[in-house]
Amino acid sequence: MEKKEAFKASINGGYDCKGDAIILGAAMLDGEPLADAPVKVPLRTMNRHGLIAGATGTGKTKTLQVLSEQLSERGVPVLLMDVKGDLSGIAMPGEEKPFITDRHSKIGLPYSPKGCPVELMTISKQDGVRLRATVSEFGPVLLSRILDLNDTQEGVLAIIFKYCDDKQMPLLDLKDLKKVIQFVTAEGKEEIEKDYGKISPATTGIILRKAMELEQQDADLFFGEISFDIRDLMKRDRNGNGYVNIIRLTDIQDKPKLFSTFMLCLLAEVYSVMPERGDLDKPELAIFIDEAHLIFNQASKALLDEIETIVKLVRSKGVGVYFVTQNPMDVPDDILAQLGLKIQHALRAFTAIDRKAIKLTAENFPVSEFYKTDEVLTSLGIGEALVTVLSEKGIPTPLAATMMRAPASRMDILSQSEIDSENRSSDLVRKYGETIDRESAFEILTGKINQIQKQAADETAQKEWEKQREKEWSQGRSSGRSNSGRSGNVLKSPVVKVLTSATFIRGVLGIMKQVMK
Repeated sequence: MEKKEAFKASINGGYDCKGDAIILGAAMLDGEPLADAPVKVPLRTMNRHGLIAGATGTGKTKTLQVLSEQLSERGVPVLLMDVKGDLSGIAMPGEEKPFITDRHSKIGLPYSPKGCPVELMTISKQDGVRLRATVSEFGPVLLSRILDLNDTQEGVLAIIFKYCDDKQMPLLDLKDLKKVIQFVTAEGKEEIEKDYGKISPATTGIILRKAMELEQQDADLFFGEISFDIRDLMKRDRNGNGYVNIIRLTDIQDKPKLFSTFMLCLLAEVYSVMPERGDLDKPELAIFIDEAHLIFNQASKALLDEIETIVKLVRSKGVGVYFVTQNPMDVPDDILAQLGLKIQHALRAFTAIDRKAIKLTAENFPVSEFYKTDEVLTSLGIGEALVTVLSEKGIPTPLAATMMRAPASRMDILSQSEIDSENRSSDLVRKYGETIDRESAFEILTGKINQIQKQAADETAQKEWEKQREKEWSQGRSSGRSNSGRSGNVLKSPVVKVLTSATFIRGVLGIMKQVMK
């Protein structure tokens, strides 16, 4: 009994909040949930970033859903990366079933089915609000990180952007970028070298190949117009609930380059557009990145550094970023060090590598006198997790094995008819549904190249004509001299002399009639 009371005092003291808070569930001791020991996340600390981790089937997605619902209900817009395609059901109310009723009675929380206002978005060929950005908006530095260019190649790319700016040629999509690279390597080489310095064809060839590699992952669907305005993520409905913006990514699981490109662009745009806000009572936006390993697995060191930098800085904009993945080791240590909220579902120890990973994970949590953390990690049930958050004072709370509450929204996907209905009612689908391909670098340079080629063809034709005329003239003079030599006696006659002269003049000047007159 003393242990139980000490445990409750530790939880209630550590998770006490003066302001608004999200209740995740109830703390557990020896596998028993204690309804009078609620586990809370202070709303004002939700811009300190977080991690939701655990093996497949342990409840990560449902935890993500609970956090999104609670934030939306408090007027905080949410952005979800739906890689597996199982988050769209958040738009519809859930259904109270016996296991949900039993769970909520144990943790002392009421269950009230409720859906959230939702926007379905896409960066691929799926239906929904189209998310796009132009190449110009990326800029040479960010694009260099994505393409994994070295310093020399990055300098050449900067020259290309500068050239396009000076010549007022918009870089909107990948075909614009490829056309400019081809132009500065061939037809425009002299022009570029005169004004901007020498560019190696080998360097531009590497940049072009890397751009084509990105294009092969369907990045051409993402680059272009109309560019998405980040401020459209901040919508609220008439009741003040924040919209849950779900980006459907089920068809890019095998395209990590496109996924990391999009995420870096999104975070950079959020950081550049949103004003400095400092510490707020609640975040301006919460971003949940499901299957976060897709960002990091094939990302270059430069790209990881860029993501880390933005994650560090975006907190001051009132934005919280939450990574959802199977193993915490999927997220780089430098980023893990920035996280305030950690929700760790069960891990499975099937191999020696698994056991080593579990020990490392356990060491990242606060030491608890009530748990052997590495043992708890392998014994948690579905919908249970180890939780630690930052208190309102910025101090990590005591570790709590928690029985999580169930989502109030549907724990299943939307049907196709429901997806169609959501899209038909969306103002953003109509706003971003049109693809605009206005005159840009591709069209301007295509016209310029055609003009250069036509001019070159005309000059070649003129030279050929002049060469032919010169040849005909030479042949005519040679023929005249030959006739004089052979017919010396005949030309002594005055009449013959006149006729021969006339024939020569006709052959050269074409004025025989005047001579005869």
